[in-house]
Amino acid sequence: MTLQQLESYLWGAAVLLRGQIDASGYKEYIFPLMFFKRVSDVYDEQYNRYLEESDGDEDYARSQEYDIIVPEGAHWNDVRKVTENVGQALVDAFRQIEEANPPKEINGRTVGGLTGIFGDKSGWTNKNKMPDRIILSLIEHFSTQTLSLENCPADEMGLGYEYLIGQFANDAGHTAQEFYTNRTVVTLMAEILQPKPDESIYDPTCGSGGMLIKSLTYLKDHGKEWRGVQVYGQEVNNLTAAIARMNLYLHGIVDFSIANADTLKDPAFTRGDRLQQFDVVLANPPYSIKNWDRAAFQHDAYGRNILGTPPQSKADYAFIQHIIASMNQHHGRCAILLPHGVLNRLIERDLRKKLLEIDVVEAVISVGKNLFFNSPMEACILICRNNKSIERHGKILMIKATDLVERKNTESYLTEDHIRLISDIYTNYKEVEYRSVIVDVSTIDPKTYSISPKLYVKSQSQETEDADDLFAVWDDMTDSLHKDIDSLTKLFS
Repeated sequence: MTLQQLESYLWGAAVLLRGQIDASGYKEYIFPLMFFKRVSDVYDEQYNRYLEESDGDEDYARSQEYDIIVPEGAHWNDVRKVTENVGQALVDAFRQIEEANPPKEINGRTVGGLTGIFGDKSGWTNKNKMPDRIILSLIEHFSTQTLSLENCPADEMGLGYEYLIGQFANDAGHTAQEFYTNRTVVTLMAEILQPKPDESIYDPTCGSGGMLIKSLTYLKDHGKEWRGVQVYGQEVNNLTAAIARMNLYLHGIVDFSIANADTLKDPAFTRGDRLQQFDVVLANPPYSIKNWDRAAFQHDAYGRNILGTPPQSKADYAFIQHIIASMNQHHGRCAILLPHGVLNRLIERDLRKKLLEIDVVEAVISVGKNLFFNSPMEACILICRNNKSIERHGKILMIKATDLVERKNTESYLTEDHIRLISDIYTNYKEVEYRSVIVDVSTIDPKTYSISPKLYVKSQSQETEDADDLFAVWDDMTDSLHKDIDSLTKLFS
């Protein structure tokens, strides 16, 4: 199949669900079904190869090793024969495949495996929500193509899967934020961090796994070995964590560890009473969440609150501190996509002060509006590194790239030229008029400790950019108001 044919084929399945369920629920059904079809077709492909090399010896073919085992009776073709209670037949097949492919324990690390990969299965047996006729139509649609490796190689299948993720994000609106990060921004982050073949890569809020995959794609694109790279991810949403694991498998990646848990409350990758540390960390944490356990973080058992405890209304600096604590002490580095307000909100002034004191911030990049999915706010990329080079001690490279945004229809993105320009400035750590400047930390105003590039990089226009920081001012005002209301409530209760 061509990529265009694959995309049309995958999206055609989603079209069959229109009017039956809300668009935000498409991923709950399409991804597991597509993955089931893929593993069945790849199993057949390998089985037929073993038959050929053994002159038709079925016992020999069944006894060989498979990438993914499909037990007898749990194949796509077995379910396709069922005409009643089809949802239950699917659930039974899903469970058998999960049980037949447990994760492996390698050097104390849980790697791969299909346990729970098909997600919550209760929706399949709810006939009001998913009647047999709808499931049968989906099965027949997917049966029109063969998703073998020969017909659909891993790279192409991965691209098709990423396309589907993007389409679901567009169709589902704001609900997409839980699993989708603008892929051009992810490409920029990978270009900046430049992962190496022997390094570990970690995303503490991994969503659908796009950042982990893009890091390995970076290695592939540069002709470097990628198969031995260990990737780790954690995701709080069960379905999204399952989608990430499917995504990695469909991209041909098997050496991964994906955990389903709350990163702030229950970090999954630890060594005793310390966090496990990684060479490269990429993340797009959920921005400015209010519902998190601040009290627990204040007395964090893993010592992550190295800068202090963030305000209840904004957990951004809790994620920042978790990431810094997860960086390899000798050469760890990170790129974090964050709301621009983290650079100058007064409520987080003291946290920024300590962040500057530990001297891990290597660069700050202001990127344009609408690059957070379905959000008009401006974003920034915070680049941190342990053991900065001597010439970068006490300095931060400020890059203003707010104007480097292309927009097509409703989508905002960075072009290849934008990515090349920004990554070149960072790699060469250079000043470019109206674009970047190197700031000595000792010169930063102690009244705010603002690290917004817009304060330091001269504008080509004489117009003031104060209006761009109104979000930060508004955040501070509303936080103060909430504190006053809380105080008054306690006073009169």
